[in-house]
Amino acid sequence: MTDSTTYSDICILRLSAIGDVCHGVSAVQAIQKAHPNAKVTWVVGKIEAMLLADLPGVELVVFDKKQGKAAYQQLKQKFKGRKFDVLLHMQVALRANLVARCIPAKVKIGFDWARSKELHSLFINQRIAPQQQAHVLEGFKGFAQAIGVPDYQPNWQMPVSEHDQSNADGLLGTERLEGRIFVISPAASKKERNWLAERYAKLAEHAYKQGFHVVITGGPTELEVTLSDDIIAATTTPILNLVGKTKLKELLCVLKRAALVLAPDTGPAHMAVTVGTPVIGLYAHSNPKRTGPYLYQNYVVDVYHQNLLKQTGKTAEQLPWGTRVKGSDLMSQISVDEVALMFDLVVEKEQL
Repeated sequence: MTDSTTYSDICILRLSAIGDVCHGVSAVQAIQKAHPNAKVTWVVGKIEAMLLADLPGVELVVFDKKQGKAAYQQLKQKFKGRKFDVLLHMQVALRANLVARCIPAKVKIGFDWARSKELHSLFINQRIAPQQQAHVLEGFKGFAQAIGVPDYQPNWQMPVSEHDQSNADGLLGTERLEGRIFVISPAASKKERNWLAERYAKLAEHAYKQGFHVVITGGPTELEVTLSDDIIAATTTPILNLVGKTKLKELLCVLKRAALVLAPDTGPAHMAVTVGTPVIGLYAHSNPKRTGPYLYQNYVVDVYHQNLLKQTGKTAEQLPWGTRVKGSDLMSQISVDEVALMFDLVVEKEQL
């Protein structure tokens, strides 16, 4: 395959998660720019498809993992009689590898040997170029480059409607729209990745004293509802609680209206990046250089590297890229003072 190859039918495979599909959008839109005549099909998870619905020029094919074996059969039926020029297999999880079997393509490009796992190598016939210590987004960029897309600075045109924005604005209210909004998106998918409720509350107070309106966002899960309730209970600062009240596209619009976002290792941090809102990321278990908010990695407050060194005796560069740190209370090592200092730095630097 050379850079001069003409593509008419390209398939993208990235099922999950929210942050990763946000990274994927930048690659897909770069591919569309380089191959404007190609049809692009994206096989994606059910929840993630809610965020990506109406992505310009992209056919979304939803794979609902909850349907079990039936989901694979539906996929085979959907693609019966089709043959893609190329499949960009951007996910190494076993479920995604099995999905790749159901996608007919002449060429199936996957990750390089170093990033292959869960039998990924059995489901591809070409690989992207190896990358040293790459961010997840840069890995996806490697797929675009494998089909002749020149190097690019990532940008995003996320699909939201005037209706989505109107709903978000209605939830925020006129008063907040006229001022600076500080969004706290406090919950990651796992409890140990979350900062302490009383410390989020202290940052809410810190922001409020500087004239910010404080908003908490999140989904309707018990973990997210409980954490938001605990934050609000820990302070007298006025906080608008939107947890469980926004659809994904409405959440994206809320993040777009925000001046600044505070979040741990969670999807909304990356959603904020796609709409150009600065993010302060809080990291302990994952390397923020690999999974942090891509455009705002200098705004991360992390204890990952010190704990990695303590647990392994090695630095991130000496270990397999993406090595995680274990522990149930690591996030408690991030102090209020550190995050408040970063808040002040970002406000000054971004002229918020």
